[in-house]
Amino acid sequence: MYIVGIDIAKRTHVGAIIDDTGKRYGKAFKIDNSVEGFNILLDKIAEISQDISQFVFGMEATGHYWLNIYTWLCDRGFTVHIINPITSDAARRLEIRRTKTDPIDAFLIAEVIRMGKYTKTQLADDDMMSMRDLCRQRFYIVDMVSDVKKKVICLLDRMFPEYQSLFSDIFGRTSRELLKEGASPEEILALDTTKLAEILRKASKGRFDKEKAEELQNQARNSFAVLLSSQTVSLLIKQMIEQIELLESQIDEIDKLIADLYSSFNVKLTKIPGIGTTLAAAIYSEIGDISRFEKPKQLVAYAGLDPELKQSGDKRGEGYHISKRGSPYLRRALWLASSCVIIHDKSFAYAYQHKLSQGKTKMQALAFISHKLLNVFFTILKNNIDYVPVFPPDVDVSKLAQKALDSQSSN
Repeated sequence: MYIVGIDIAKRTHVGAIIDDTGKRYGKAFKIDNSVEGFNILLDKIAEISQDISQFVFGMEATGHYWLNIYTWLCDRGFTVHIINPITSDAARRLEIRRTKTDPIDAFLIAEVIRMGKYTKTQLADDDMMSMRDLCRQRFYIVDMVSDVKKKVICLLDRMFPEYQSLFSDIFGRTSRELLKEGASPEEILALDTTKLAEILRKASKGRFDKEKAEELQNQARNSFAVLLSSQTVSLLIKQMIEQIELLESQIDEIDKLIADLYSSFNVKLTKIPGIGTTLAAAIYSEIGDISRFEKPKQLVAYAGLDPELKQSGDKRGEGYHISKRGSPYLRRALWLASSCVIIHDKSFAYAYQHKLSQGKTKMQALAFISHKLLNVFFTILKNNIDYVPVFPPDVDVSKLAQKALDSQSSN
């Protein structure tokens, strides 16, 4: 058997070939990330043997750059194994000279495969990958919206510091329509009171009227604002409001696509109170094929929620820290899900309050819930069963849920 290790890069990979005894076949060679480069790889292995069943390939899951060559190899019937970069780093530390070059890494990857220190990986199907990409894009756009809103708040603090006290939500429909018409005190004062009242009445569907318009103009007239660049700041705010609306419309479009894809999978994660379709899709797409994990603790480690312990002799590190070595997208989705289930689900509300009663901080209690929730996901996906909450029968869970809601609101 021959093992081909490939060190993945953006444009040019490096390959190296050894046999099952560790003997090297020639020097490492370059493989361009193109059809021509792939054909060069095929020529290299053909010089050794025409029997493709004699070749096993190994590579690291480096970003997304490995996907092209992985799919091309699999399409031609080759056996390909994906190793975690942590595994190859550990093997490199065993060397006396910890030299790191692309050719050395290619041989090292081949050696890791020869020793059997790899993870069997199957490429997700098209729908699963599409759902994962959509969910990750949604996280990205949500973060963009949050950043733009922070900038709007900063600019309003400079130009119209009293504005935020006039609306319970400055990014609500009424406030947005007003900011697009006039974001500075001068612009609001320049509007006729009747016209301003009509803008408010239409945007709020009759909730605000002339009284609110007069309050706005009174606050604008007596605003303690920075008397510099008001026109420029107003323009920036108007553009940012338009950006927010565009981004939110993109989120709505993505949500519809995610819902359609999620419905094609026979999974029951939304049976858990507080877990909606979008959140369930994000978690499921990041977990992928549940058959890759034999035990819940393997899934916990994949999510990076396993404890990181340090010990030397009689000395042992104090405290509890998660490793954070797994998927950051999965951890984020789990954190959001945990914040939801402690409010909507009775058993998780009890578990959360129980941890707080033991003296744990809110962050520690939520970390425990994330771990517990991931075990529930594992059971549901592994057995394709409905979620059944379990909690002590004598506990007033409604009060616990309210405590959880109050606790989250105070954060």
